[in-house]
Amino acid sequence: MAFCIKNLTPLVTCSSVDSGHMLRAVELADKSAGYTAPHPNAGCVIARGSKVVAEGFLYGQGTRAAEIKAVEQAKELAKGSTAYVNLEPGDCHGDDSSVNAIIQAGVSKVVVGLRHPLKHFRGKAIKALRDAKIEVNVLGEDLQNRNIQEALRACQLVNAPLLYREACRIPFSVLKYAMTLDGKIAASTGHAAWVSSKTSRKRVFEARSRSDAIVVGGNTVRRDNPRLTTRQEGGHLPARIVMSRSLKLPEDTNLWDISAGHTIVVTQHGANRTFQQRLARKGVEVVEFDMLTPKAVMEYCYDRGFLCVLWECGGSLSAPAIESAVIHKVIAFIAPKIIGGVTAPGPVGDLGMVEMTQALNLSDVSFEQIGPDMLISGYLHPIPDLMPIIPAMEASAPELMLSASDGPNIISFYKAWNAYGAFSNFSPHPIKMISTRGDYVTWKSVEHYYQAQKFEGVQDFLAQECIERIKSAESPEEAARIGRTLERQRPELVRDKWESVKIDVMYRALKCKFSMYPHLSSLLVSTAGSILVEASPHDLFWGGGQEGEGLNHLGRLLMRIRAELLEDDSGSSRINLSTRSSIV
Repeated sequence: MAFCIKNLTPLVTCSSVDSGHMLRAVELADKSAGYTAPHPNAGCVIARGSKVVAEGFLYGQGTRAAEIKAVEQAKELAKGSTAYVNLEPGDCHGDDSSVNAIIQAGVSKVVVGLRHPLKHFRGKAIKALRDAKIEVNVLGEDLQNRNIQEALRACQLVNAPLLYREACRIPFSVLKYAMTLDGKIAASTGHAAWVSSKTSRKRVFEARSRSDAIVVGGNTVRRDNPRLTTRQEGGHLPARIVMSRSLKLPEDTNLWDISAGHTIVVTQHGANRTFQQRLARKGVEVVEFDMLTPKAVMEYCYDRGFLCVLWECGGSLSAPAIESAVIHKVIAFIAPKIIGGVTAPGPVGDLGMVEMTQALNLSDVSFEQIGPDMLISGYLHPIPDLMPIIPAMEASAPELMLSASDGPNIISFYKAWNAYGAFSNFSPHPIKMISTRGDYVTWKSVEHYYQAQKFEGVQDFLAQECIERIKSAESPEEAARIGRTLERQRPELVRDKWESVKIDVMYRALKCKFSMYPHLSSLLVSTAGSILVEASPHDLFWGGGQEGEGLNHLGRLLMRIRAELLEDDSGSSRINLSTRSSIV
């Protein structure tokens, strides 16, 4: 048996079977890519020796955990088995449901690919499992040998966006370009359709579907008039971000058509206010910055909860993005063509380098032939290593879930995987709501119910069909996309007086959620004395906005429900006290 030199902690030998099961968990974790927005990728394999008895993966934000799906599928075969998870379970239910599912199923051993990068999850599940007398081995900590290196690397790669986001405090950013063999992204006239092959462009669509947002500059909008869509039916639609200091942009361009996807224009404070107003009337979101830089935009995207951003810009924007260290990975499609031209643009502008020794070297470089083209990809910054210094078997993870007594008086929540993510309307808590027919209907989340209510009672086939599609949507994100799309494309189908009733609709759904799940009501009550803020920087109705300018209606509703719960508890206490006094 091998030992860790630091403190002679025994290291367990990893077999090829362990490695194979972990690689399968990684493969599962990546299955929802393109269908839902980027999220922590989690897969789970339950095996008895070399035989796999069950599998599961996290489909999207606010959906059932991979571990829960796997143990339910395994049934009695889970007892005495080994569970392989590429990522330490992260509880967004508020009740440790993933860990409890493993414990209650009788799983005897858990192999973990990576500790969870998010601080409020990190080490918590591992400690809980070990406290339950379940053997837990972590790749690279308890398991170290050649067999495991491939599996460990795969675990890092499948959650690279999460690792970069947590370490760098900005989204994982990928620069993508296509160029000719002589390094040109367009002819000297600016004509660029098409540098790469149709097969390569299909790969680009896939890369877009794996991203929260796509960034281009004003030059790309003026020259190419791009759509920046994924060209797929359904599935995730990334936001389109246009960076322009002057806002000297075309009046009519594909990106102003928001039926194809949400468009955000980021610009310098005070730039071309008249044009800003015209964009706003078209439904385009405009965000102003005191100083518009790639770093400032990525910090904004971080606040917006984005995990992965794809840059499809020209050289005049890619250069400052690289210089400001916001680009982590490069993917370059090289076409077997020569166009020439002294003034023909290249993919990266001036970086101020004068000697080849100053060149930036990529790591983990890979080569792949895509049709007639060659795809070269690599990392400008290595994938962050967030492994603890203290060996896993000695590690003790503190309780990282905040409470009103030890945290600030403002508690923020946003994504379902954030601390207090269980407060989100996207959290994975089904609710039962009474219908207009008087019977109870189960909705997969608060967001599912809320989106469907936009069209409730509307006597139109499309509206009724939309309600059914929302009801069957697998994730809250998909439910929101279906509801928002029809609302945007056919506003006349939205029920009468929706704007005046939507707060009450959300309140009733949240009230039901906190009534159905006692652990959630306890968590909410534990925040007494704190201000709850939905931390969306762009939703100024439900969220608090970027600088507190939002109305924060979601946070207000939660504080209202919290006050009602506290009043109920106070009333119960008074009744109990009165009863005891009468007995005395």
